[in-house]
Amino acid sequence: MATTLNPTHPLLSVPFSVDTDFTVLAIHCDKLALILAECDDPALRMAFCGRLAAALTLLRPQLYDPIPPHLMDSLTVEALPARFPAFEPDANTLCDYCQTLAQVLLCRTFPPQLEEQLNWLLSELVEYFAAEINAPRWIRTADGVKFIEEVIA
Repeated sequence: MATTLNPTHPLLSVPFSVDTDFTVLAIHCDKLALILAECDDPALRMAFCGRLAAALTLLRPQLYDPIPPHLMDSLTVEALPARFPAFEPDANTLCDYCQTLAQVLLCRTFPPQLEEQLNWLLSELVEYFAAEINAPRWIRTADGVKFIEEVIA
């Protein structure tokens, strides 16, 4: 008898579509990647990975679109953020990621023991990606709203 996957995790039923704002898609991607990295159930991992792939596929075409006016305020701040998004794994983790990717490229597939590292690499990359997408772009100044890059340059 076939086993039917029962989507028991709420992230598997969160609706998103081509009309979902890129900021919302990025947040979904971040949550899905983290839960994927932490999940021990192979069937749920596949479900989370499929959902993440679908959300990234919807997000990709929006990356260079102009930011919709209704999102401008959510990406504008009154003061410079104390921290900007950064991808900063420690040296051991970064080495593990590099070794894992090298093995995947060498083998053109991956052995089961590399899956955990790949899941965490994916999680950290998506976390950084989502943070970049949702990071403020503008700051309100005495001279009006300016791009943050103009102010910190």
